[in-house]
Amino acid sequence: MYACQYKEALITKTIEKYGKLDCLINNAGAHPPHQLIDDITKQGFHDLLDLNTLGYFLAAKYALPHLRKTQGNIINDSSLVGQIGQQGAVAYVTTKGAIAAMTKAMAIDEAKHGVRVNAFSPGNIWTPMWQYLSDASSDPQAMIDAGRDAQLLGRFGTIREAGLMCLFLAADATFCTGIDVPLSGGAELNYGNKNPNCAANYGTCM
Repeated sequence: MYACQYKEALITKTIEKYGKLDCLINNAGAHPPHQLIDDITKQGFHDLLDLNTLGYFLAAKYALPHLRKTQGNIINDSSLVGQIGQQGAVAYVTTKGAIAAMTKAMAIDEAKHGVRVNAFSPGNIWTPMWQYLSDASSDPQAMIDAGRDAQLLGRFGTIREAGLMCLFLAADATFCTGIDVPLSGGAELNYGNKNPNCAANYGTCM
């Protein structure tokens, strides 16, 4: 109930201040430290689903009456792991996979109103969340190195690059709806060592 009231108030305050709404970017979320399914509690899974997926749904629900008036658009920040999976992150991957599906379904319903709904799926973008997760790991530098080296481009993406992707989807991608654009540096390409019997895999997509 609190999340519902908060999202509604967010949209209401925005309209009061600016008079209209052209774009909603759903971005709030969390990535717990790696956990096996044995250690994920029912409440923990439910809480993550509330934050990562239900929060997007509620923000869109309250924004859409205003976006239909402006023929605006929604951009959902998903994750590459929603497409390719991730070790030790069943709950997180589930929430991100749901965002990709919700984006497509919402794009279908809102097309008649001229509202576009798209998503982008970051790979390893260096963020405070990445810093937190690496600090919480048993070997922070090894995790950072593996996260960096998972990309064909040999580096982490930046928050600025994520912002530029949102600008593209909001302003320039006017013939795109229902798409999910990888922002991954090529992390999903090429063969790699996926043998679970080898050294720990630290790759963590946000």
